Amino acid sequence: MKMPKTRKKYCPKCNKHTEHKVSSVKRKSPSSLKYGSKMRAKLRGRARGKGNLGRYSKPAVTKWKMTGKKQTKKTDLRYQCSVCKKTQTQSSGFRIKKIEFT
Repeated sequence: MKMPKTRKKYCPKCNKHTEHKVSSVKRKSPSSLKYGSKMRAKLRGRARGKGNLGRYSKPAVTKWKMTGKKQTKKTDLRYQCSVCKKTQTQSSGFRIKKIEFT
């Protein structure tokens, strides 16, 4: 996908629309310390046989599980204000294989 190197965008620090330089950054992998993984780690250490463990006591349902990985990653664009040099990130990425700044 082709995208312009600069675009006019609202800067919250300047409180007005200014030119922003667009750059792509490698997206970070999600943290392994989410609520579910913390809960599972806690339950692994706990002695089994002491009551129901809620949804962690049931076996994983694998009948409709989606397999394989996605072909594309979401973009992680950063916008740098040309006036105050403050950087903002985009709110939500979109899936594309390759991004090219023109």
